[in-house]
Amino acid sequence: MTALGFLYPGHSGEDDYPRIEQLLGSDIRVDLVHTDIGEDAHRVDALLEMGAPQRLAAGVEQLRLAGADAVVWACTSGSFVHGWEGAQEQVRGLAQTAGLPASSTSFAFVHAVREVGARRVAIGATYPQDVAQLFADFLGAADIEVAGVVGSGIITAAEVGTWTEAEVLALARAADRPEAEAVLLPDTALHTAAHIPALEKELGKPVLTANQVTIWEGLRLADRRVNAPELGALFTREPVVQA
Repeated sequence: MTALGFLYPGHSGEDDYPRIEQLLGSDIRVDLVHTDIGEDAHRVDALLEMGAPQRLAAGVEQLRLAGADAVVWACTSGSFVHGWEGAQEQVRGLAQTAGLPASSTSFAFVHAVREVGARRVAIGATYPQDVAQLFADFLGAADIEVAGVVGSGIITAAEVGTWTEAEVLALARAADRPEAEAVLLPDTALHTAAHIPALEKELGKPVLTANQVTIWEGLRLADRRVNAPELGALFTREPVVQA
């Protein structure tokens, strides 16, 4: 049994996690602990506070007791808002507190982009444009070229969690660029797990979404590779271990 631990801020799109767990196979367990979100706002000051060490540490012990093999901070904006160095420090602190391999959704995107072989990407964000640009800057620090950034101006995760498949598809279409080799949808409040095949069929290229890459990152930390085509191109690579 491989047990993956996730710290998820508040309550918005967390039902993506049991949905993905069902697609991964019976020997993979997904444990989710909700962290205190503080103020629900896609503003830099609120996002910095959301990812503060004491907020993350509060949920770690529960994951340790559950026997997690790795832990991931399941929040994109609450990690990249700290910048590349700050996000690395955040993950180091999480690993030290947990005594486990650790990462965050922002680094999950970097590793997932490399996994699908993309060098140039487009971003379709639910965030305001200034916050979306910070994600582009984060990717740039990893030498990933960003062909375009579309922000939707949504302030709260609660509102993002209500988006329908049609709205997710519209965001992906608006974000796509002919020169982009993958499209990124960076918000763990956005329900995407059920829509990835439709997104990739519509755009004809890999689509990487926050909850999808977060789970994949947990598997990567635990040295597991799973072939799950229902989760898109990222999970259709040749697996080391077949579920």
